[in-house]
Order: sequence, then structure tokens, then C-alpha cells
Amino acid sequence: MGVVALDHVQLAAPRGCEDRARWFFGDLLGLAEIEKPEPLRERGVVWFAVGRQQLHFGVSEHFVPAVKAHPAFRIDAGELDALAERLSAAGIEVQWDDSLAGTRRFYMEDPWGNRVELMTSS
Repeated sequence: MGVVALDHVQLAAPRGCEDRARWFFGDLLGLAEIEKPEPLRERGVVWFAVGRQQLHFGVSEHFVPAVKAHPAFRIDAGELDALAERLSAAGIEVQWDDSLAGTRRFYMEDPWGNRVELMTSS
């Protein structure tokens, strides 16, 4: 027995975050929104597919952004610079980090201040 895969990651967000989540994670990052199971729909918020895994958002009444803990999304090497430019053009600050040999990556914040990493491998 034991853990066999990562199913999903959940990020906290403030109430009413759905439109900004769709803009940032859907429109800018290109994640496909997936339908939540019926019993969970009344809670609001949105879910996205990330390959075989999922990214869920949960409303936190006393929301505080995660400034250190974060999801890291791997993308094709040829798309990293174009995505960084698209994010910058949308007003998202991109912070490049070259401290990990063989990996190109940058950090940014989602609309509520949660840290997010985008990376490629060599």
C-alpha cells in the first residue's frame, strides 16, 4: 500500500474569487476548468485540470495568502518566455530564479497573493 499519485492541490482564496481565478488560471495560464461534483457545487469556487491532476480553490473566511508554500507547474521549455511576457503584459510581476541548475523558472503571485511557480526542465 502507500501513496500512488498526487490527485489535486487546493489553494485558499477569498470569497468571490471565481471570476479572477478563471481569468488568471484559465485565460492567462491556459488551464481547463472542470466541473465540480454536484455535492460540492454549492460551496462555490472553481477547479482546473493540470494534466492528470487537479487544482482546486477553497474559500477561506480569514484568507491569508501562501507566500512560501506554492504549486509549481511544469510547462514546455519553448513556451516559458512567451508565457512570462503574456503575464507581464497583464500586469503580473514575474520574478525569475536561476538558483536551480538545469531548470528555468519564475515565480509570480495569483490575484490574491498566493505564490505560484512556472518551470521547465533542461
